[in-house]
Order: sequence, then C-alpha cells, then structure tokens
Amino acid sequence: MRIVGLVLFLALNLTPLASGAQPTNRIGILSTADGPEWDAFREARRGLGHIDGQNVVLEYRWHRGEVNRLPGLAAELVASNVNVIVTSAPRPTAAAKAATANTPIVFVSVADPVALGFVASLGRPGGNITGFATFVPGGFAGKALDLLKEAVPKASRVAVLTNPTNPIHRTAHQELVAAAAALKIRLQTLEAQSADELEAAFQAATSERADAMQVFGDPITFLHRKRIAELALRSRLPTIYLFKPNVEAGGLMSYGPSEPDMLRRAATYVDKILKGTKPADLPVQQPTKFEMVINLKTAKTLGLTIPQSILLRADEVIE
Repeated sequence: MRIVGLVLFLALNLTPLASGAQPTNRIGILSTADGPEWDAFREARRGLGHIDGQNVVLEYRWHRGEVNRLPGLAAELVASNVNVIVTSAPRPTAAAKAATANTPIVFVSVADPVALGFVASLGRPGGNITGFATFVPGGFAGKALDLLKEAVPKASRVAVLTNPTNPIHRTAHQELVAAAAALKIRLQTLEAQSADELEAAFQAATSERADAMQVFGDPITFLHRKRIAELALRSRLPTIYLFKPNVEAGGLMSYGPSEPDMLRRAATYVDKILKGTKPADLPVQQPTKFEMVINLKTAKTLGLTIPQSILLRADEVIE
C-alpha cells in the first residue's frame, strides 16, 4: 500500500510540472526590425517541427536603427541563455560576435563575412559563427548599376547613397567604380548616417544634376525606405535598391538576393545546430536566389518607360 500511495503521490504532483515545463530550445533574433521577410524564417521553422511556446521560444531584439543599442541587446540575448542567435546585417553580427565566443551564431545579409572578420573562410568558417552571405567580391554592385543603366539609357551621372559607418559599403563602392568606368558613368558619392541627412543627400544629387541613383542596403535605407522613395520621386531620380521592400515602398526597382530565401535556409542551419551540429562544420553559403522587382507605377510617375528586355527578366512587376 505504501508503494501504491507513493506512485499516486508522484503522479499527482509531477504531472503538472511536466505539462508546464519550459521550452527546451531558445532562439535569439538580433536585427533591425520585424518584417515580412521574417515570416519566411518562422514558416520554415514550423516545417522543421519547431512549435513556438512548446519546444522552442523566440527572443526578439530589434535595434530599429539605433545601432548604439546593439552591444546591450546582444548581451541580453547571451544572458538569457539562448541556444543560438540569428543575426541580420553586419553590425548585429559584429555585436553578437563581440558578446559571445560560445553561443552559436547564424547570420544572413552579410555581404563579405571573410573580409569583415566574422569567419576564417566560407568553406571552413571556424569558431561559433556561420551563415548566409549576400555576396562576396565579384561584381554584385556592378550588376545593379548595369541594370539601372539599361532602365535609364541616358544616365551618365549616377548618385550613390552610402552609409560611411557601414564597413561593407567601402567594398561595394570599389566594385561600383570599376563597373561605372566600363559603362562610362560618372559617380557621385553621397553619405547619410542618419535619417536627418537623407534630404541633404538628395539635394546634393539634384544640384549636381544626377540622372539616377543607386542606394546601398543598410538599416537606414530599410527603416526609412518610404521617405527615401518619396525623396527620389520629388527629385525625379530613377533609383535602384538592393531589396524588394524598398520597391514596395515606392522605389523604382531593386536587384539583389532574396532575403526570405536566405532566412528559410537559415532556419535549416538553426535546426541542425539545435540538434548538435557545430557552426564550424556548416559552410557559409552564398545566395542561390536573386530577384529583380520593378514598380511600374513609380516609373509612370517619373515619366520613364522601362524597356521590355528588363520587364521580361523581372521576378515581380508592381503595377
């Protein structure tokens, strides 16, 4: 009878504890802001059996353009004992790397992780970091300039909007200079470190009679994409961006790797790490899906006719 009583006692008292047990895996997210592209990450995880609140919990940390907050946000994630941190863009990745040498990190949207010192090599990243690069040196920025020239054949002077605090912009700009020389295009480099400097940058472009503009990918150009699209329209500047959300906000066109695709693939790396694979054993992958998006409504407002050769190659046309 004592044994039976003990069994009943344990069953009655331990069952509630098991049913209310905390999720075993915690995933940290360190990025600019939430958006539709992160839906792809969440959907891919569900397909892998990750059920939020049951076997997985997500810890979000959005810096929303206040990059000075990144070290603190990264430290919070490490202190919360997450099993893996997913970062988007170079600066969140740098903050996570500085915060921990042990917690696995999976990055996306980092142009050249080798040059930035995040990994030893693409094939053998080493350490606790791996992920998905947007590109490595080899003409990616030049391809976007080539498309802009095809869309605006008369363009001979192109303004380039950069953030001088973004380390990868220097590499991209060097490639752009070579591409511009081949296309006989003169470049006008404009800098903006904050939203307050955007209007002055566009004023400089119009005062120097720029025919078009190329905007590099950056948290500033993402968070303030609607404002930038409005300034481009007001300045009558056909503009090409890196990512689709800028075009959805009213920009003319974009060409770059698909962020949703990278985040879907990142979910598979997270799953492998949670199951015991070390980041050092997962090679850094390059983009496999690029997308070109064109906003015909914006083209019409600018009085611009997009050549059929570009429209036929576009992945999406917004009308």
